[in-house]
Amino acid sequence: MRVLITGAQGQVGQELMLSAPVGWEVHGLGSSDLDISDAAQVMTSVQTLQPQLIINAAAYTAVDKAESDSEHAHAVNHLGAENLAKAANSLRRPLLHISTDYVFSGEHTHPYTEQDTPSPSSVYGVSKWLGEQAIHAFCPEHIILRTSWVFGLHGQNFVKTMLRLAQDRDALSIVSDQVGGPTSARSIAQALWLIAQHYKNNGTCAWGTYHFSGAPTCSWYDFATEIFIQAAELQLIAKAPSLRPITTSDYPTPAQRPAYSVLDNTKLGEQLKIAQSDWKNELNIMLRALKDAQ
Repeated sequence: MRVLITGAQGQVGQELMLSAPVGWEVHGLGSSDLDISDAAQVMTSVQTLQPQLIINAAAYTAVDKAESDSEHAHAVNHLGAENLAKAANSLRRPLLHISTDYVFSGEHTHPYTEQDTPSPSSVYGVSKWLGEQAIHAFCPEHIILRTSWVFGLHGQNFVKTMLRLAQDRDALSIVSDQVGGPTSARSIAQALWLIAQHYKNNGTCAWGTYHFSGAPTCSWYDFATEIFIQAAELQLIAKAPSLRPITTSDYPTPAQRPAYSVLDNTKLGEQLKIAQSDWKNELNIMLRALKDAQ
């Protein structure tokens, strides 16, 4: 099975490369190897490699920066997805693509399902939603996997930021009125490989959009609390800082973030038998790996 992974140097991309099925021919291309916003470059790479499956882990994820850098965000998240969709379809091959909870407004008070209509409120969210629509339009055989609050060993993320701040601060203020589901890059990679294996075994898949995120639901404040509890137990930090819950209005950012972005994972479990991840366990795996690397 020959697989092309774009964004191979990112949080999820590196996990995909590390956990590839034994015996599969996996080609990972980072942004320095392939600019997915360049349609000609994408088509040439895909036609040359002739993959049986493409997994797009490439994305512009600087949510706040996107507000002033919308052209770049759209080039990667919208046009990049469109270019990959067209290239995949030229070979009649499937495209697996990672999307985000930010396609929703966050105004719900119950988990978002795949049937809920996206209404993004940030440049980043709009660019990802347009990318989803392009994939629907140009590549019938696709899986769009929406996820949220990604963390992991590679790249920058909330967990690493908290650990860094704990080194020199005794107290931190953390937003407590944004609620979602932290999701490890490791578990996202595992889910994508399960989907890929299903396709290899059956020659097809239940194509469409799915939600995959961690449980249980929590706020950023709750997430930070658990990070420091586990990090202190593992002696990754000398002492957990005291935490003060604050509201979103207390911590204004350029991009508006969904207040409630909990994703309903039911469809993925029913259609593809992939269970929701336990973010507390995934966090423990990540922190132990950081400890072992010291």
